Amino acid sequence: MANHKDIIIIGGGAAGFFAAVNIAEQHPELSVAILERGKEGLQKVKISGGGRCNVTHAEFIPSELVQNYPRGEKELLGPFHSFMTGDTIAWFEERGVELKIEEDGRMFPVSNSSQTIIDCFLNEAEKHQVEVLYNHAVKTIHPLETGFEIETSQGLFQSKKLLVATGSNPKIWKLLENLGHTIIQPVPSLFTFDIKDKRIKNIPGVVAKNVDIKVVGTSLESNGPLLITHVGMSAPAILKLSAFGAVELAKRKYNFKIEVNFIQLDFEMCLEALKNFKQEFAKKSVVKSAQFDLPKRLWKTLVSASDIADIERWADINKQQLEALSSQLTQAIFQVTGKSTFKEEFVTAGGVDLKEVNFKTFESKRIPNLYFAGEVINVDAVTGGFNFQNAWTGAYIAALSIMLQ
Repeated sequence: MANHKDIIIIGGGAAGFFAAVNIAEQHPELSVAILERGKEGLQKVKISGGGRCNVTHAEFIPSELVQNYPRGEKELLGPFHSFMTGDTIAWFEERGVELKIEEDGRMFPVSNSSQTIIDCFLNEAEKHQVEVLYNHAVKTIHPLETGFEIETSQGLFQSKKLLVATGSNPKIWKLLENLGHTIIQPVPSLFTFDIKDKRIKNIPGVVAKNVDIKVVGTSLESNGPLLITHVGMSAPAILKLSAFGAVELAKRKYNFKIEVNFIQLDFEMCLEALKNFKQEFAKKSVVKSAQFDLPKRLWKTLVSASDIADIERWADINKQQLEALSSQLTQAIFQVTGKSTFKEEFVTAGGVDLKEVNFKTFESKRIPNLYFAGEVINVDAVTGGFNFQNAWTGAYIAALSIMLQ
């Protein structure tokens, strides 16, 4: 015998819980259940932001917010006008969770613990009688005349409406594909670059505050802070490039060249500045007088790469050396040979084709009464709380839409 529910949500993550709680709170007469394959839910919430949970980002203009989504920018503009960052903040505050804004715009619970967000969801689910069923892996989804039949590892369920909020789950994507949906093949989105290069080999931990980067031979470019790591490069400048270049860089099998401008000046302007330093600091050692607000260790390796010896003073260096240094500072080429996952925040580009989703309701255009929320659709974002905001917005609008029908 199948277990009957009004609404079933597949996936006990951020989007799944947010949708379930909003449905159950507004319509206590409806029976709502979450099917979660793991022995506990909200795992991504738990590890996000180093265990602090980066709930959202302090960007309050929809047209600005959408620019952080390499896939979904156009589609999310309307939804963000309906449920936005301010609504997220209010939602959590109404339930006793106060958020704070950090310098870079990321927003966290004041408690600095993701457990605060998890407890909020679990308490709300219990309060509004949402049934959360763990260890229920979904095996099949069959549309019925009156809704859906869902076979799980622990028995059959039937529901009038179904919301899928499983994130990047290949098994669920396969089931949706069998139902007639187009799945855009997933590729990694947020990752750091593996680079073996003597210029950065011995300076892990060094941060260049603001750089311009482009992928040679493409129109892909990015800017922001750059961190030298033990295996290559990371930080926002790289992560943005990895997100917006996810599909292109996958095609290149993560083997490509980047050009880095460490000082955001062009070659000629830099060369002019170096000529002035040659006059101004004539008797000083080049390697010991870092310029352009660059970290000393980075300056030293770039000077060395320009064939300037440690003992040479500004007065000693010739035209070729000045040009070589200008080139290292403004157009340094690095060979990327692979990628590494960014912390635990594994994000993929891919999922249900955006053309097959109605973004006024987050309902499938192919299958009536089937809804989506979160990363199960082909939406992903740069790091900073944006992926969660997509989850809250989609889940909230889907919840409203499910209840209206």
